[in-house]
Amino acid sequence: MRLKSEIWVKAYIRRCGASGGAAFVVRRGDDAAGSIFIRINRLDGTSTLFGPAAAGLETAEIERRWSLRLGQDPKPDEDIDAYVAREISFDPDIWVIEVEDREGRHFLEDWLAED
Repeated sequence: MRLKSEIWVKAYIRRCGASGGAAFVVRRGDDAAGSIFIRINRLDGTSTLFGPAAAGLETAEIERRWSLRLGQDPKPDEDIDAYVAREISFDPDIWVIEVEDREGRHFLEDWLAED
C-alpha cells in the first residue's frame, strides 16, 4: 500500500530541511491520494517542476515516482505558474510543494522515474 500524500509530503519536507534546503507546502491537496507537484525555485526568477511519473503496473500501488515537466533547463516562474494552474484546473486535489534552492537541488534522487 502506498503512503498517503500528506505523510509523503511531511517526510519530503523533513528530508529537504535535513539536507540544507527549504521546502514549503504552497497548495494542500487531498490528504490520502492527491497528486504531488514539486517546484524547485532557484530564487532568480526561474524554476524547474517535477510531477508524478507514469506509474508502472507493478509499482503503482506502492511507490511514488517523479519526472521533470517542461524540460531539464529552468523555466521562467511565469511558465511554471501557468503549468501548475492548468494542472489544478484538471485536478483540484493536487499538492504543490516549493523547494527554495539557488543550486536547484531537488532532493528526489531516490524517487526519480527511470527514463
